[in-house]
This record gives sequence, C-alpha cells and structure tokens, in this order.
Amino acid sequence: MREQKPIPNINIGQIYDQRYADAEVHYESLDRLAEFFGRNMPVHRHDRFFQVHYVKNGMVRLYLDDRLYQHHGPMFFLTPPTVPHAFSTSVESTGHVLTVRQDLVWPLLEPEWGLAKGMQINPVCLALDELRSNCSTEVSRLTFLFDSLCSEFASDQAGRELSISALTRLLFISLLRLSSRTLKTQPIHRGELLIFQRFNVLIEEHYRDHWPLTSYAEMLGVTEARLNNVCRQIVDLSSKRLIFDRLTQEAKRLLLFTGDSVNEVGYQLGFKDPAYFCRFFLRHIGATPGEYRTQQRNKNA
Repeated sequence: MREQKPIPNINIGQIYDQRYADAEVHYESLDRLAEFFGRNMPVHRHDRFFQVHYVKNGMVRLYLDDRLYQHHGPMFFLTPPTVPHAFSTSVESTGHVLTVRQDLVWPLLEPEWGLAKGMQINPVCLALDELRSNCSTEVSRLTFLFDSLCSEFASDQAGRELSISALTRLLFISLLRLSSRTLKTQPIHRGELLIFQRFNVLIEEHYRDHWPLTSYAEMLGVTEARLNNVCRQIVDLSSKRLIFDRLTQEAKRLLLFTGDSVNEVGYQLGFKDPAYFCRFFLRHIGATPGEYRTQQRNKNA
C-alpha cells in the first residue's frame, strides 16, 4: 500500500520573505502575495502559524479542511495551524494577509476572556456585508487595524515590533468576536476531497518530473476527466493549471532568492531545454525569467 505523504507545509517567512523568517508576525498585501504565488493556492498548511486573509473585493473560492465556500469581498477567512486549505481569488481582488505564530494567539484563547470555547478553534470564513448592523463597529475596527498594521509593518519607527504585536492581538480579538457568524458551507463529497488532497501531494512530489496528467490519474486510480472535474469543483481550476502553477511558483522563488542563472533554474525544475523553460515562463507569467527577476528586484530596491 502506498504511503500517504503529508500535505505541504508553507512557512511564509522562509519561502516568500526571508527577512522575517523568525518574526512572530508577517504581513503582506494580497496583491503582492498573488504576484509571487499566483491567484491560485493549491492545498497546503501552516504548522505553528495562524493565518488570516482579509479580502476587500472580488470573488473567493475557498476550501478549508473539509468545507467549501464561495463568496465575494469584503470577507475574511481564518486558518488555524495545520488546517489544510486551498483557495483562488479573482484578478481584481485586493486585501491583507496576516501570518502569526501560534504562541502570540494562544493567550487570547484562554477561557477567562470568553473569545473562544477552547484552545483549538475551527477555521472561519465570514462575509462582512452579511453581518447585522450591530456588528458595524467591530467591522470598522477590523478594517482600521488591518490598515494600521500595514502602515506599521512598512515603517521603521521606534517601538515598531511592540506596535505590530499589539495591533495583531487587537485584530485577533475582533476576528474572534465575529467568528461565530461564519458562512454556511457548500456540499462537498468526502471522496472528491480526498482525491483533491492526494493530487496536491503528488504534484508536490513530482512537478519537477513533468509527469503527464495520465500518470497522476493512474496513481490516484481515477480517469483524467474525473480528476479535472474534482479540481474544477473545489478550486474552479483545471488539473493541468494546478501543476503549471506549482512549477511557476517554484521558478519565481528560485529566481528571487538564489543567484542561480536562468538556465540553472530551468534545469533544477526539470526543463532540459533552457529555451523551452523561458517560453513556458513567458506564457504563464507574461515576462521572461530574466525580465521577471529584474522587475521584482527593482520593486524591492
């Protein structure tokens, strides 16, 4: 029997922004993260981190653990540590993404504060425009806190770390106050969910091998058509798109965080012909690997 591999764990500080690899709190705009990871995020988890996505506008299709949601902004979803999730956002979606070490959040979950029923909290997906009028003050506070955190994270003022920590705690208090009003889920068959999860694990193992879709389907014991239908139902993307997105995501990471040449990056990703790697990257990203590397370095200069 084939051993089941764990769902990929993503540490934002190590993969995306190594300046904050050991930080308690990492903030980034949804737009900037989408530039790096793409608008589709395949199934993954964040060990030892809570993560919050606050989406101001646009459509979101979201899978949280064994639940499926589809809604438009303004909305937020809260992912506790280790909970598998996947999502896609429309091209016009903007917002905030906050990743927080669990140690900073745990004190807020103590029974004495009345914010949670226990130390283990469930994932939350909440549409802000569907809340009753008596929640308007909390929603306004939440928006203000996200904007303040964004400004503080970009600053270099005295007390910056203290301010970020305090704002994060206040933000989680607002999130927990609102979390009881989570959206209703859409039905999803358990068997299809397992196929989707296993497919994502196989992608993580073999995307550098450039497996054809038939090989993935055979390993999963399903037809290509069924695999594609499952992916469409859960994240509204084709199975091939999920594979290509993982390849381009890793290409971006290597181009930004290593000094390897474009040819070397292509070889590491299983491309035997550097020219084909450049054409693949251009087709999916809209720029050549060299152009992308220059553009991103100029943005961060």
